[in-house]
Amino acid sequence: MKINQRPKGSCTTVLAGKNATLDGSTLIARNDDGHEALDAQRFVVVHPDEQPRYYKAVLSGLEIDLPENPMRYTSTPNAVLDSGIWAAAGINSDNVAMSATETITTNSRILGLDPYVENGMGEEDIVTIVLPYIHSAREGVERLGSLLAEYGTYEPNGIAFADKDEVWWLETIGGHHWAAVRIPDDSYVVAPNRMNIDHFDFNDTANYLASSDLKALIDDNLLNPDLDGNYNLRHIFGSSSIKDTVYNNPRTWYGQKLLGHVTEDPQDHDLPFIVKASQKISVEDVKVLLSSHFENTKYDPYGTTNTEEESKLFRPIGINRNHSVHILQVRNNVPEALAGVQWLAFGANTFNHVVPFYTNVEDTPASYRDATGNYDPTNMYWLSATTAVLGDSNYNLFVDLRDMYALETGGKLRAIQAETDKIATRAAELQEANEKMAELAFEAQRELLGRLVILGSANMKLRFDFND
Repeated sequence: MKINQRPKGSCTTVLAGKNATLDGSTLIARNDDGHEALDAQRFVVVHPDEQPRYYKAVLSGLEIDLPENPMRYTSTPNAVLDSGIWAAAGINSDNVAMSATETITTNSRILGLDPYVENGMGEEDIVTIVLPYIHSAREGVERLGSLLAEYGTYEPNGIAFADKDEVWWLETIGGHHWAAVRIPDDSYVVAPNRMNIDHFDFNDTANYLASSDLKALIDDNLLNPDLDGNYNLRHIFGSSSIKDTVYNNPRTWYGQKLLGHVTEDPQDHDLPFIVKASQKISVEDVKVLLSSHFENTKYDPYGTTNTEEESKLFRPIGINRNHSVHILQVRNNVPEALAGVQWLAFGANTFNHVVPFYTNVEDTPASYRDATGNYDPTNMYWLSATTAVLGDSNYNLFVDLRDMYALETGGKLRAIQAETDKIATRAAELQEANEKMAELAFEAQRELLGRLVILGSANMKLRFDFND
Protein backbone atom coordinates (compact mmCIF):
# COMPACT_ATOMS: atom_id res chain seq x y z
CA MET A 1 0.00 0.00 0.00
CA LYS A 2 1.31 3.43 -0.94
CA ILE A 3 -0.49 5.40 1.74
CA ASN A 4 1.90 7.07 4.17
CA GLN A 5 0.08 5.91 7.28
CA ARG A 6 1.09 6.55 10.85
CA PRO A 7 2.29 3.16 12.14
CA LYS A 8 -0.47 1.31 13.97
CA GLY A 9 -0.90 -1.28 16.67
CA SER A 10 -1.79 0.98 19.57
CA CYS A 11 -4.49 2.04 22.07
CA THR A 12 -6.66 0.31 24.67
CA THR A 13 -10.39 1.00 25.06
CA VAL A 14 -12.75 0.71 28.06
CA LEU A 15 -16.55 1.00 27.77
CA ALA A 16 -19.18 0.91 30.52
CA GLY A 17 -22.97 1.06 30.46
CA LYS A 18 -24.90 3.41 32.73
CA ASN A 19 -25.94 0.73 35.24
CA ALA A 20 -22.34 -0.49 35.52
CA THR A 21 -20.95 2.87 36.66
CA LEU A 22 -20.81 4.49 40.07
CA ASP A 23 -23.00 7.50 39.25
CA GLY A 24 -25.16 6.18 36.39
CA SER A 25 -23.09 7.79 33.63
CA THR A 26 -22.13 6.17 30.39
CA LEU A 27 -18.34 5.95 29.95
CA ILE A 28 -16.19 5.45 26.86
CA ALA A 29 -12.44 5.73 27.38
CA ARG A 30 -9.25 5.11 25.43
CA ASN A 31 -5.52 5.51 25.58
CA ASP A 32 -4.58 7.32 22.38
CA ASP A 33 -1.27 5.56 21.73
CA GLY A 34 1.06 5.78 18.78
CA HIS A 35 4.15 4.17 17.33
CA GLU A 36 6.46 6.92 18.55
CA ALA A 37 6.88 7.81 22.22
CA LEU A 38 6.19 11.53 21.70
CA ASP A 39 3.48 13.09 19.55
CA ALA A 40 2.15 16.31 21.06
CA GLN A 41 -1.62 16.56 21.48
CA ARG A 42 -4.01 19.46 22.03
CA PHE A 43 -7.49 19.89 23.58
CA VAL A 44 -9.73 22.21 21.56
CA VAL A 45 -13.30 23.24 20.85
CA VAL A 46 -14.34 23.21 17.19
CA HIS A 47 -17.13 25.67 16.42
CA PRO A 48 -19.59 25.22 13.53
CA ASP A 49 -17.96 27.99 11.50
CA GLU A 50 -14.56 26.26 11.89
CA GLN A 51 -15.80 22.88 10.67
CA PRO A 52 -14.97 22.26 6.98
CA ARG A 53 -17.82 21.77 4.50
CA TYR A 54 -15.39 20.06 2.15
CA TYR A 55 -12.93 17.62 3.68
CA LYS A 56 -9.79 16.19 2.15
CA ALA A 57 -7.69 13.65 4.00
CA VAL A 58 -3.94 14.17 4.13
CA LEU A 59 -2.91 10.52 4.11
CA SER A 60 -5.34 8.91 1.69
CA GLY A 61 -6.59 11.85 -0.35
CA LEU A 62 -10.20 11.01 0.53
CA GLU A 63 -12.47 13.84 -0.58
CA ILE A 64 -15.92 14.26 0.92
CA ASP A 65 -18.58 16.97 1.09
CA LEU A 66 -19.83 17.40 4.65
CA PRO A 67 -23.30 18.49 5.80
CA GLU A 68 -24.11 22.17 6.25
CA ASN A 69 -25.27 21.89 9.87
CA PRO A 70 -22.36 20.82 12.09
CA MET A 71 -22.56 21.10 15.87
CA ARG A 72 -19.87 22.40 18.19
CA TYR A 73 -17.63 19.65 19.57
CA THR A 74 -14.46 19.08 21.53
CA SER A 75 -11.50 17.15 20.17
CA THR A 76 -7.88 16.25 20.91
CA PRO A 77 -6.06 16.69 17.61
CA ASN A 78 -2.37 16.40 16.88
CA ALA A 79 -0.31 19.51 17.57
CA VAL A 80 1.50 18.98 14.26
CA LEU A 81 -0.91 18.45 11.36
CA ASP A 82 1.49 17.08 8.74
CA SER A 83 -0.41 13.77 8.78
CA GLY A 84 -3.88 15.23 9.27
CA ILE A 85 -6.10 16.20 12.20
CA TRP A 86 -6.42 12.93 14.17
CA ALA A 87 -9.18 14.42 16.35
CA ALA A 88 -9.25 11.23 18.47
CA ALA A 89 -12.18 11.93 20.80
CA GLY A 90 -14.76 14.46 21.84
CA ILE A 91 -18.29 15.30 22.92
CA ASN A 92 -20.62 17.40 20.78
CA SER A 93 -23.19 20.00 21.89
CA ASP A 94 -25.91 17.32 22.00
CA ASN A 95 -23.85 15.42 24.59
CA VAL A 96 -22.94 12.60 22.22
CA ALA A 97 -19.46 11.22 22.81
CA MET A 98 -17.15 9.51 20.32
CA SER A 99 -13.71 7.91 20.51
CA ALA A 100 -11.88 6.91 17.33
CA THR A 101 -10.03 4.78 16.79
CA GLU A 102 -8.77 1.56 18.30
CA THR A 103 -6.63 -0.20 15.70
CA ILE A 104 -7.84 -3.80 15.40
CA THR A 105 -6.90 -6.96 13.50
CA THR A 106 -8.32 -8.87 10.58
CA ASN A 107 -7.53 -11.88 8.39
CA SER A 108 -6.80 -12.66 4.78
CA ARG A 109 -10.16 -14.34 4.15
CA ILE A 110 -12.15 -11.13 4.47
CA LEU A 111 -9.48 -9.05 2.76
CA GLY A 112 -9.69 -11.38 -0.22
CA LEU A 113 -13.42 -10.68 -0.48
CA ASP A 114 -13.46 -7.01 0.52
CA PRO A 115 -10.00 -5.44 0.15
CA TYR A 116 -9.01 -2.18 1.77
CA VAL A 117 -9.68 1.04 -0.14
CA GLU A 118 -6.46 2.96 -0.68
CA ASN A 119 -8.20 6.35 -0.89
CA GLY A 120 -10.77 5.56 1.80
CA MET A 121 -11.12 6.89 5.33
CA GLY A 122 -8.96 6.12 8.35
CA GLU A 123 -8.27 7.14 11.92
CA GLU A 124 -7.08 10.53 10.72
CA ASP A 125 -10.58 11.40 9.50
CA ILE A 126 -13.32 9.60 11.40
CA VAL A 127 -14.10 11.91 14.33
CA THR A 128 -14.05 15.02 12.14
CA ILE A 129 -16.51 13.66 9.58
CA VAL A 130 -18.89 11.97 12.04
CA LEU A 131 -19.09 13.58 15.51
CA PRO A 132 -20.40 17.06 14.53
CA TYR A 133 -23.47 15.53 12.83
CA ILE A 134 -24.87 12.92 15.21
CA HIS A 135 -27.58 13.28 17.86
CA SER A 136 -27.32 9.86 19.53
CA ALA A 137 -24.86 7.02 19.86
CA ARG A 138 -26.92 4.83 17.55
CA GLU A 139 -27.02 7.60 14.96
CA GLY A 140 -23.21 7.70 15.15
CA VAL A 141 -23.08 4.03 14.25
CA GLU A 142 -25.48 4.56 11.36
CA ARG A 143 -23.63 7.58 9.95
CA LEU A 144 -20.23 5.92 10.14
CA GLY A 145 -21.66 2.72 8.67
CA SER A 146 -23.07 4.61 5.67
CA LEU A 147 -19.73 6.38 5.11
CA LEU A 148 -17.86 3.06 5.25
CA ALA A 149 -20.22 1.59 2.66
CA GLU A 150 -19.75 4.60 0.35
CA TYR A 151 -16.08 5.49 0.78
CA GLY A 152 -14.46 2.45 2.38
CA THR A 153 -11.44 2.35 4.68
CA TYR A 154 -7.76 1.54 4.30
CA GLU A 155 -7.35 0.02 7.78
CA PRO A 156 -9.26 -1.93 10.48
CA ASN A 157 -10.56 0.10 13.40
CA GLY A 158 -12.86 0.01 16.41
CA ILE A 159 -14.93 3.09 17.27
CA ALA A 160 -16.96 3.92 20.40
CA PHE A 161 -20.08 6.07 20.73
CA ALA A 162 -22.10 7.07 23.80
CA ASP A 163 -25.04 9.23 24.79
CA LYS A 164 -26.70 9.43 28.20
CA ASP A 165 -28.46 6.11 27.71
CA GLU A 166 -26.45 3.92 25.34
CA VAL A 167 -22.90 2.84 24.56
CA TRP A 168 -22.11 1.35 21.14
CA TRP A 169 -18.95 -0.25 19.74
CA LEU A 170 -18.39 -0.51 15.97
CA GLU A 171 -15.65 -2.50 14.24
CA THR A 172 -14.77 -2.14 10.58
CA ILE A 173 -14.57 -5.32 8.52
CA GLY A 174 -12.53 -5.38 5.32
CA GLY A 175 -12.76 -2.33 3.09
CA HIS A 176 -16.49 -1.56 3.28
CA HIS A 177 -18.17 -3.72 5.92
CA TRP A 178 -18.82 -3.20 9.62
CA ALA A 179 -20.61 -4.52 12.69
CA ALA A 180 -21.69 -2.78 15.90
CA VAL A 181 -22.93 -3.89 19.31
CA ARG A 182 -24.83 -1.99 21.99
CA ILE A 183 -23.05 -2.61 25.29
CA PRO A 184 -25.61 -3.74 27.90
CA ASP A 185 -26.31 -1.16 30.60
CA ASP A 186 -24.96 -3.47 33.32
CA SER A 187 -21.74 -4.44 31.52
CA TYR A 188 -18.31 -3.25 30.46
CA VAL A 189 -15.69 -3.91 27.78
CA VAL A 190 -11.88 -3.90 27.78
CA ALA A 191 -10.75 -3.85 24.15
CA PRO A 192 -7.13 -4.13 22.94
CA ASN A 193 -5.77 -3.98 19.36
CA ARG A 194 -7.62 -6.94 17.91
CA MET A 195 -11.08 -7.61 16.59
CA ASN A 196 -13.08 -7.84 19.78
CA ILE A 197 -16.73 -8.55 18.97
CA ASP A 198 -17.53 -12.20 19.62
CA HIS A 199 -21.22 -13.27 19.77
CA PHE A 200 -23.37 -11.44 17.20
CA ASP A 201 -27.16 -11.77 16.78
CA PHE A 202 -28.27 -10.65 13.34
CA ASN A 203 -31.94 -10.92 14.40
CA ASP A 204 -31.66 -8.48 17.33
CA THR A 205 -31.50 -5.12 15.57
CA ALA A 206 -32.11 -3.22 18.82
CA ASN A 207 -28.68 -4.26 20.07
CA TYR A 208 -26.77 -5.36 16.97
CA LEU A 209 -26.26 -3.42 13.72
CA ALA A 210 -24.20 -4.35 10.67
CA SER A 211 -23.70 -3.88 6.95
CA SER A 212 -26.87 -5.01 5.21
CA ASP A 213 -25.09 -7.88 3.44
CA LEU A 214 -22.76 -8.98 6.24
CA LYS A 215 -24.63 -12.19 7.11
CA ALA A 216 -24.87 -13.14 3.44
CA LEU A 217 -21.15 -12.43 3.03
CA ILE A 218 -20.43 -14.90 5.83
CA ASP A 219 -22.86 -17.58 4.68
CA ASP A 220 -22.25 -17.39 0.93
CA ASN A 221 -18.48 -17.56 1.35
CA LEU A 222 -18.42 -20.23 4.09
CA LEU A 223 -16.53 -17.99 6.52
CA ASN A 224 -17.97 -19.26 9.82
CA PRO A 225 -15.59 -21.77 11.47
CA ASP A 226 -17.83 -22.55 14.46
CA LEU A 227 -19.73 -25.83 14.55
CA ASP A 228 -22.64 -24.58 16.69
CA GLY A 229 -24.07 -22.33 13.98
CA ASN A 230 -23.66 -19.17 16.05
CA TYR A 231 -21.87 -16.12 14.68
CA ASN A 232 -18.68 -15.16 16.51
CA LEU A 233 -17.26 -12.24 14.54
CA ARG A 234 -13.87 -12.50 16.21
CA HIS A 235 -13.55 -16.04 14.88
CA ILE A 236 -14.93 -15.11 11.46
CA PHE A 237 -13.17 -11.82 10.70
CA GLY A 238 -10.45 -11.44 13.33
CA SER A 239 -7.08 -12.90 14.20
CA SER A 240 -5.85 -15.60 16.52
CA SER A 241 -2.14 -15.08 16.26
CA ILE A 242 0.96 -15.49 18.39
CA LYS A 243 1.18 -11.68 18.47
CA ASP A 244 -2.31 -11.56 20.01
CA THR A 245 -1.13 -13.80 22.86
CA VAL A 246 1.56 -11.32 23.93
CA TYR A 247 0.34 -7.96 22.59
CA ASN A 248 -3.46 -8.01 22.92
CA ASN A 249 -5.05 -10.78 24.99
CA PRO A 250 -3.06 -10.07 28.19
CA ARG A 251 -4.33 -6.49 28.28
CA THR A 252 -7.93 -7.70 28.22
CA TRP A 253 -7.11 -10.30 30.87
CA TYR A 254 -5.54 -7.77 33.22
CA GLY A 255 -8.17 -5.07 32.64
CA GLN A 256 -10.97 -7.53 33.37
CA LYS A 257 -9.05 -8.75 36.43
CA LEU A 258 -8.89 -5.19 37.81
CA LEU A 259 -12.67 -4.89 37.38
CA GLY A 260 -13.38 -8.17 39.14
CA HIS A 261 -13.51 -10.78 36.35
CA VAL A 262 -10.67 -13.20 37.06
CA THR A 263 -9.57 -15.84 34.57
CA GLU A 264 -6.47 -18.02 34.62
CA ASP A 265 -4.89 -17.64 31.18
CA PRO A 266 -3.72 -14.15 30.13
CA GLN A 267 -3.06 -15.43 26.60
CA ASP A 268 -6.53 -16.90 26.00
CA HIS A 269 -7.89 -15.98 22.56
CA ASP A 270 -11.49 -16.32 23.76
CA LEU A 271 -11.61 -13.92 26.68
CA PRO A 272 -15.12 -12.44 26.65
CA PHE A 273 -15.83 -9.22 24.79
CA ILE A 274 -18.63 -8.08 27.15
CA VAL A 275 -18.49 -8.71 30.91
CA LYS A 276 -21.31 -8.08 33.38
CA ALA A 277 -19.99 -5.74 36.06
CA SER A 278 -19.52 -7.27 39.51
CA GLN A 279 -19.17 -3.83 41.09
CA LYS A 280 -19.90 -0.23 40.12
CA ILE A 281 -17.11 1.27 38.01
CA SER A 282 -15.74 4.76 38.73
CA VAL A 283 -13.75 7.13 36.55
CA GLU A 284 -10.83 6.48 38.88
CA ASP A 285 -11.13 2.74 38.22
CA VAL A 286 -10.91 3.36 34.50
CA LYS A 287 -7.88 5.61 34.89
CA VAL A 288 -6.07 3.00 36.99
CA LEU A 289 -6.85 0.38 34.37
CA LEU A 290 -5.62 2.53 31.49
CA SER A 291 -2.42 3.33 33.41
CA SER A 292 -1.73 -0.26 34.44
CA HIS A 293 1.32 -2.39 33.68
CA PHE A 294 0.47 -5.79 35.20
CA GLU A 295 1.08 -4.66 38.77
CA ASN A 296 1.25 -7.49 41.34
CA THR A 297 1.97 -10.05 38.62
CA LYS A 298 5.21 -11.45 37.28
CA TYR A 299 4.64 -9.53 34.04
CA ASP A 300 5.18 -6.05 35.54
CA PRO A 301 8.04 -4.21 33.74
CA TYR A 302 8.77 -2.48 37.07
CA GLY A 303 8.71 -5.74 39.05
CA THR A 304 11.54 -6.57 41.43
CA THR A 305 11.02 -10.33 41.95
CA ASN A 306 10.36 -11.43 38.37
CA THR A 307 12.84 -12.28 35.64
CA GLU A 308 13.70 -9.91 32.84
CA GLU A 309 12.05 -12.28 30.38
CA GLU A 310 8.80 -12.29 32.38
CA SER A 311 8.79 -8.49 32.70
CA LYS A 312 9.10 -8.08 28.94
CA LEU A 313 6.73 -10.84 27.85
CA PHE A 314 3.50 -8.82 27.51
CA ARG A 315 2.69 -5.35 26.19
CA PRO A 316 1.33 -3.28 29.12
CA ILE A 317 -1.70 -0.97 28.91
CA GLY A 318 0.14 2.04 30.32
CA ILE A 319 3.14 2.52 28.06
CA ASN A 320 5.59 5.21 26.96
CA ARG A 321 3.57 5.57 23.74
CA ASN A 322 0.46 6.91 25.55
CA HIS A 323 -0.01 10.31 23.92
CA SER A 324 -3.20 11.07 25.82
CA VAL A 325 -5.97 9.35 27.72
CA HIS A 326 -9.62 10.38 27.58
CA ILE A 327 -12.59 9.18 29.62
CA LEU A 328 -15.74 10.56 28.00
CA GLN A 329 -18.55 10.74 30.52
CA VAL A 330 -22.19 11.56 29.77
CA ARG A 331 -23.93 12.08 33.09
CA ASN A 332 -27.57 11.47 34.02
CA ASN A 333 -27.61 13.07 37.49
CA VAL A 334 -27.09 16.70 36.41
CA PRO A 335 -28.73 19.19 34.02
CA GLU A 336 -27.98 18.61 30.32
CA ALA A 337 -25.71 21.66 30.17
CA LEU A 338 -23.38 19.91 32.65
CA ALA A 339 -23.73 16.36 31.38
CA GLY A 340 -20.72 16.11 29.06
CA VAL A 341 -17.34 15.71 30.80
CA GLN A 342 -14.10 14.95 28.99
CA TRP A 343 -11.64 13.62 31.56
CA LEU A 344 -8.25 14.19 29.97
CA ALA A 345 -4.54 13.72 30.59
CA PHE A 346 -1.51 13.87 28.32
CA GLY A 347 1.62 11.75 28.07
CA ALA A 348 2.47 8.33 29.49
CA ASN A 349 -0.22 7.42 32.01
CA THR A 350 2.05 6.24 34.81
CA PHE A 351 2.64 9.81 36.06
CA ASN A 352 -0.33 11.90 34.92
CA HIS A 353 -3.84 12.56 36.20
CA VAL A 354 -7.13 13.11 34.38
CA VAL A 355 -8.94 16.45 34.64
CA PRO A 356 -12.78 16.56 34.36
CA PHE A 357 -13.27 19.25 31.73
CA TYR A 358 -16.83 20.33 30.99
CA THR A 359 -17.50 20.15 27.24
CA ASN A 360 -20.34 22.68 26.94
CA VAL A 361 -17.82 25.51 26.55
CA GLU A 362 -16.56 27.90 23.91
CA ASP A 363 -12.81 27.41 24.49
CA THR A 364 -10.29 25.30 26.38
CA PRO A 365 -7.49 26.29 28.79
CA ALA A 366 -4.33 27.48 27.04
CA SER A 367 -2.04 25.02 28.83
CA TYR A 368 -4.03 22.15 27.28
CA ARG A 369 -4.86 23.87 23.99
CA ASP A 370 -1.62 25.32 22.67
CA ALA A 371 0.98 22.55 22.45
CA THR A 372 3.32 22.57 19.47
CA GLY A 373 5.79 20.02 18.20
CA ASN A 374 8.59 21.83 20.07
CA TYR A 375 9.44 20.95 23.65
CA ASP A 376 7.82 23.44 26.02
CA PRO A 377 7.34 22.51 29.71
CA THR A 378 4.92 25.43 30.15
CA ASN A 379 2.43 23.28 28.22
CA MET A 380 0.66 20.35 29.91
CA TYR A 381 1.55 17.80 27.22
CA TRP A 382 5.28 18.45 27.49
CA LEU A 383 5.23 18.84 31.28
CA SER A 384 3.48 15.47 31.59
CA ALA A 385 5.96 13.87 29.21
CA THR A 386 8.87 15.21 31.28
CA THR A 387 7.38 13.84 34.50
CA ALA A 388 6.85 10.43 32.92
CA VAL A 389 10.45 10.18 31.68
CA LEU A 390 11.86 11.04 35.10
CA GLY A 391 9.37 8.83 36.91
CA ASP A 392 10.26 5.89 34.71
CA SER A 393 13.95 6.24 35.60
CA ASN A 394 13.29 4.88 39.11
CA TYR A 395 9.62 3.91 39.28
CA ASN A 396 9.75 2.10 42.62
CA LEU A 397 11.43 5.09 44.27
CA PHE A 398 8.92 7.58 42.87
CA VAL A 399 5.63 5.66 42.89
CA ASP A 400 4.56 6.76 46.39
CA LEU A 401 4.96 10.39 45.37
CA ARG A 402 2.88 9.67 42.28
CA ASP A 403 0.12 8.07 44.34
CA MET A 404 0.03 10.94 46.83
CA TYR A 405 -0.16 13.42 43.97
CA ALA A 406 -2.96 11.50 42.29
CA LEU A 407 -5.03 11.31 45.48
CA GLU A 408 -4.61 14.95 46.49
CA THR A 409 -5.02 16.38 43.02
CA GLY A 410 -7.98 14.16 42.22
CA GLY A 411 -9.75 15.25 45.38
CA LYS A 412 -9.22 18.94 44.63
CA LEU A 413 -10.47 18.54 41.06
CA ARG A 414 -13.52 16.67 42.29
CA ALA A 415 -14.21 19.49 44.76
CA ILE A 416 -14.21 22.11 41.99
CA GLN A 417 -16.48 19.93 39.89
CA ALA A 418 -18.91 19.32 42.76
CA GLU A 419 -19.17 23.04 43.53
CA THR A 420 -19.59 23.92 39.85
CA ASP A 421 -22.35 21.33 39.45
CA LYS A 422 -24.32 23.12 42.19
CA ILE A 423 -24.13 26.66 40.84
CA ALA A 424 -23.26 26.68 37.12
CA THR A 425 -25.41 26.31 34.02
CA ARG A 426 -23.93 28.79 31.52
CA ALA A 427 -20.98 28.02 29.24
CA ALA A 428 -18.97 30.91 30.67
CA GLU A 429 -19.28 29.49 34.20
CA LEU A 430 -18.22 26.03 33.02
CA GLN A 431 -15.31 27.54 31.14
CA GLU A 432 -14.21 29.34 34.30
CA ALA A 433 -14.30 26.04 36.19
CA ASN A 434 -12.22 24.43 33.45
CA GLU A 435 -9.63 27.17 33.80
CA LYS A 436 -9.44 26.61 37.57
CA MET A 437 -9.01 22.88 37.13
CA ALA A 438 -6.37 23.29 34.43
CA GLU A 439 -4.37 25.69 36.60
CA LEU A 440 -4.63 23.38 39.60
CA ALA A 441 -3.63 20.32 37.57
CA PHE A 442 -0.70 22.10 35.93
CA GLU A 443 0.65 23.34 39.27
CA ALA A 444 0.27 19.88 40.79
CA GLN A 445 2.11 18.31 37.85
CA ARG A 446 4.87 20.90 38.12
CA GLU A 447 5.13 20.32 41.87
CA LEU A 448 5.28 16.55 41.35
CA LEU A 449 8.11 16.97 38.86
CA GLY A 450 9.98 19.11 41.38
CA ARG A 451 9.53 16.50 44.09
CA LEU A 452 10.84 13.80 41.76
CA VAL A 453 13.92 15.89 41.01
CA ILE A 454 14.64 16.49 44.72
CA LEU A 455 14.13 12.84 45.70
CA GLY A 456 15.94 11.54 42.64
CA SER A 457 18.99 13.77 43.09
CA ALA A 458 19.63 12.23 46.52
CA ASN A 459 19.52 8.75 45.00
CA MET A 460 21.63 9.23 41.88
CA LYS A 461 24.17 6.55 41.06
CA LEU A 462 26.76 9.29 40.57
CA ARG A 463 27.42 9.85 44.26
CA PHE A 464 29.89 8.84 46.96
CA ASP A 465 28.60 8.46 50.51
CA PHE A 466 31.50 9.91 52.50
CA ASN A 467 31.50 13.02 54.66
CA ASP A 468 33.99 15.41 53.16
